[in-house]
Amino acid sequence: MDVQTLRAQAFKALHERDGAFVIPNPWDAGSAKLLASLGFEALATTSAGLAFSLGRPDGEGAISREETLINARSIVDATALPVAADLENGFADDPEGCAETIRQAAAAGLVGGSIEDATGLAEAPIYPFAHAVARVEAAVAAARSLPFPFMLTARAENFLNGRMDLDDTIARLQAFAEAGADVLYAPGLRTREEIAAVVQALAPKPVNVLMGLSGVRLTVDELSDLGVKRISVGSSLARAAYGAFFRAAEDIAGHGRFDFAEQAMPFAQLNQLFKR
Repeated sequence: MDVQTLRAQAFKALHERDGAFVIPNPWDAGSAKLLASLGFEALATTSAGLAFSLGRPDGEGAISREETLINARSIVDATALPVAADLENGFADDPEGCAETIRQAAAAGLVGGSIEDATGLAEAPIYPFAHAVARVEAAVAAARSLPFPFMLTARAENFLNGRMDLDDTIARLQAFAEAGADVLYAPGLRTREEIAAVVQALAPKPVNVLMGLSGVRLTVDELSDLGVKRISVGSSLARAAYGAFFRAAEDIAGHGRFDFAEQAMPFAQLNQLFKR
């Protein structure tokens, strides 16, 4: 059995066991190795983390499918863990384009990926309902054509685009589930009540919840008690790293101080970790 199939089976099993698991989001090979060293069991890429590392904005079509998959391959190759990818809106409006993205994602070594219903257009940020479902159906068909279990996540992006409509979000996720999506995800849910409503409406399908949002204090145990299966952190680890970097550089530029070095990871520790 090849390595990708073994990773795919391990990833699928994480979604079938009891309780929630955390799937953190590295943005490059180095951050992937750091996360693997801490015992996480799977990783997921972050479109924002990649965009920021290239000096570009997220969610505006500034990152191509090719760049995304090259980055994903570097993360796949960095550790022995299963890796899923943030595939944004499939880098296409049409269903076949989404299907092709899934096929290329699998060719890059990925064992999972997400397709969202956000268009990237400010004037019409969310695809119409029926078209959004057709895109998920095509992605599911592509995933099912693979020789290993590729965990397809379907995302409803209302809350990240200022459309605080829980009923429509749930209706979309239910339709995506009926279309065959393996995991359902509505990033931007912030309260126990919202999360519980989504989990209950989609049971027994696994639900991914985004943490790392300012002001949201729920723990892994609390989310598990709500029935959440998978917890990701999106761009928050990348933002934490950039925040520490910026504050350190700001202290140098503004105050001529180098106190940040006391909080930095020791060179020897990082160097040894990256030798593995």
